[in-house]
Amino acid sequence: MSDFLIDEELLAAIDMGSNSFHLAIAKVDHGEVKKVVSMSEKVQLAAGLDEDENLTEAAQQRGLACLARFVGRLSSVQTNRLRIVATNALRQAKNGHEFMQKAAEILPKPIEIIAGREEARLIYLGVSHTMANGGRRLVVDIGGGSTEFIIGEEFEPIHTESLQMGCVVFTNRFFPNGDISHKNFQKAFVAACKELTAIANTYRAEGWDTAVGSSGTIKACRQIMINMGLSDEQESITREGLEKLKDKLLKYKHVSDLDFDGLKEDRRAVLPAGLAILYAIFEVMEIDRLMFSDGALREGVMYDLLGRFKHEDIRDRSVQALVGRYGADVKQADRVVKTAQHLFENVADDLKLTNEDSDLLRRAAYLHEIGLAISHGGYHRHGAYLLQHSDIPGFSQIDQNHLSELVAHHRRKIKSEAKNETLRHGGMSLVYLCLLLRLAVLLNHSRSDEMLPAIELKVLNEQQWQLTVSGDAKQWPLLVADLHDEQTQFKHWDIDLIIQSEKFID
Repeated sequence: MSDFLIDEELLAAIDMGSNSFHLAIAKVDHGEVKKVVSMSEKVQLAAGLDEDENLTEAAQQRGLACLARFVGRLSSVQTNRLRIVATNALRQAKNGHEFMQKAAEILPKPIEIIAGREEARLIYLGVSHTMANGGRRLVVDIGGGSTEFIIGEEFEPIHTESLQMGCVVFTNRFFPNGDISHKNFQKAFVAACKELTAIANTYRAEGWDTAVGSSGTIKACRQIMINMGLSDEQESITREGLEKLKDKLLKYKHVSDLDFDGLKEDRRAVLPAGLAILYAIFEVMEIDRLMFSDGALREGVMYDLLGRFKHEDIRDRSVQALVGRYGADVKQADRVVKTAQHLFENVADDLKLTNEDSDLLRRAAYLHEIGLAISHGGYHRHGAYLLQHSDIPGFSQIDQNHLSELVAHHRRKIKSEAKNETLRHGGMSLVYLCLLLRLAVLLNHSRSDEMLPAIELKVLNEQQWQLTVSGDAKQWPLLVADLHDEQTQFKHWDIDLIIQSEKFID
């Protein structure tokens, strides 16, 4: 299969938002993503979080039914050209793994739960590819569970933030029965202002040339204002128009009474909360005019996917940035990467490992020593913690968990019970990658550019690997000793490592 997309081939993205789920299918036309199919359903996953932050069964069933309908439209899209991302509701849900296990039976590939800042980065990517104007932009996206803020230029974000306020969450909190009053609107407004204080000074100091909004809440408010003659000549949202819309909204007593021209039924219940958040954003961020972009998270996901096929993968830039930030030894990382890739090529077919597995192993090999920036003692654990809990552009939480597992187990003893945890995170392929990284690191313990002996790894069966070291083993006494020790560790994970050379046979 070619690594490159060609014109007319399809990409697809499923965006599992806290309020709505979206499916977009697009073709690639001269490097641009052109949507050919677009579906959206109001699932309100965030509204299905109970007081213990668990997704209710009803919410899960709404989500699963929607995903099943989406899958019916994906028959013409190859699996490696599809990404499925989930946002704030699944970030918050304590039982999110239960929903994901059920969804795995429906979906052709796993769901990626993305961090708030990664969501912001992808939103900016989607917006920037659909906007003609240049200069510095502030992009605002009010979702169901969170609101993302990005300042960027061209296609590069400068600041990304995700705040815990959204139209569904604020509806449940301030308008639970659908009642509208000055009092509950003011409470929602003040709560949003408090959230915004965390970023307001930094963002205002950075500045921007144009402000752009995206997604459902801002789209709905803008359309109502256009129909009421409250927008400007470019059909943008203005501070004056927003003030008038707020005054008109507060004349109603209940969301069921709202009769704004252009207000869709599925947007009615969350409009007061969404408007309160938008009103607070205008006030605190001192915005006078907000343009609108049709680009959003799903478009950003597809452009990001397109970049991966074009070898412009943000994940590789993020890995190199982490290596630089934590001062890792680049030469040693390169040695380990080279050895890991050689070992991977030896066994990939027998172990049914994929190109994605190869990329994961390569990135973990680059990052395996970043924990040294914290402490030499237990640095593999420090590195694993950094990878699990950092905001890393391009990586989902699942991706980061996989990297963390690899780095956590690349040295020292590995316990039998740790295999079960690794299996839970990524199956047998992740177990195999952990063992391959251990070997690659071990074979480069000398941290030397001197030639290593020729190494070949072979899978004899499910429980036996054979490592052949060319030449006289007496030339490599420390290596042989390390390999002896490593045999014990491999047995803890149910693999017999057989070592052979001309004058040393295990």
